[in-house]
Amino acid sequence: MPSSAARFAAAYAALTAAHEVGDYIVQRNEDALHKGKPGHAGRAACARHVTSYTLTQAAALAAANQAFGLRLTWSRAAAGLALSAVTHYAADRCNGHWTDTTDQAPALVRAAHRIGKTGWLTHDHRAGALLDQAWHKGWIVLAAAVAATGPAR
Repeated sequence: MPSSAARFAAAYAALTAAHEVGDYIVQRNEDALHKGKPGHAGRAACARHVTSYTLTQAAALAAANQAFGLRLTWSRAAAGLALSAVTHYAADRCNGHWTDTTDQAPALVRAAHRIGKTGWLTHDHRAGALLDQAWHKGWIVLAAAVAATGPAR
């Protein structure tokens, strides 16, 4: 049986690779363009994207589990995937808002400005996307830890 460290490493690799595929290949163009918009249309676009993203991650985690005999428990895997999905949705609702310094900006955007990122966000058009990806990847580490810990099945 693989060690917990090996299970974590494999889960992290699978979730990270699937993140790239789900965020850049699987995501529909329409959802990418609208997921940060206000109202029902923006929420629906973001939900569609996060659904396909999470299914991509689930498939990668299942494949790694099968190929490497990780013996992950599906309750822990589901909890890790849920953590990844919820935090992904929160960040992707910020799409197109990273330069907004008003009180109407999404909470994560307001937080980025409060911790001193305003200059970067308003002067470098890539800054919002980089913060978005850093947020996602930080949560993927925790999602992998959740998925890989606990008793093996």
